[in-house]
Amino acid sequence: MRFEPAKPSFSPRYTLLTLVLGLLLSTGAHAAPAADDLDNWLTDKGLMSKIEQVRQNVSLKASELVVHAIGFLGVPYQRGGNTVETGFDCSGFVKAIYEQTVGLVLPRRAEQQAAATQNIERKELLPGDLVFFNTMRRAFSHVGIYIGDGKFIHSPKPGAEVRVESLAAAYWNRRFDGARRVDAAQDDAGPAVAAALASIAKPSSLAGAQPTR
Repeated sequence: MRFEPAKPSFSPRYTLLTLVLGLLLSTGAHAAPAADDLDNWLTDKGLMSKIEQVRQNVSLKASELVVHAIGFLGVPYQRGGNTVETGFDCSGFVKAIYEQTVGLVLPRRAEQQAAATQNIERKELLPGDLVFFNTMRRAFSHVGIYIGDGKFIHSPKPGAEVRVESLAAAYWNRRFDGARRVDAAQDDAGPAVAAALASIAKPSSLAGAQPTR
């Protein structure tokens, strides 16, 4: 399946900043210092080595995609939204992440994204793969991005924000509807990514109320 190319809109510095924002939102830490002091701040907090571990164990494209997605933790849900300014719905979030990091334009709706990507087994999931759920009594009505360690990031429902949850949570496990891979985003991501990601991103699981597209 060929996708329309899009110009990536990230830089190494922006990726680092989005990771820090994700860490702060997920841990409740105080604001990070200015960009000029960012490297020193990361080193002092012991985060630099963890970031380097992720970079070493994940392919470039998959790591950029996952780290970029984590940077949007806390952005509010908005039906039909596909930008950080407007907020995201589930498929709008996935579409935006792939355009901004991998440079591919995915279809807009969750079921279209499922149809346009490669079916894989749940046990084959790698960071950057898509996970789908039946949350509206129809197939592929919700989508998120797998980040490793059995967790995924998504924009769940009105009144909620982009967050990380576990595939093993009862709500999501019952409604799991399949996994898909966008081939161009995968570049032999190493299995050690799960442990690396688990060490830098540990937001609270907020599973429960039914999400919407």
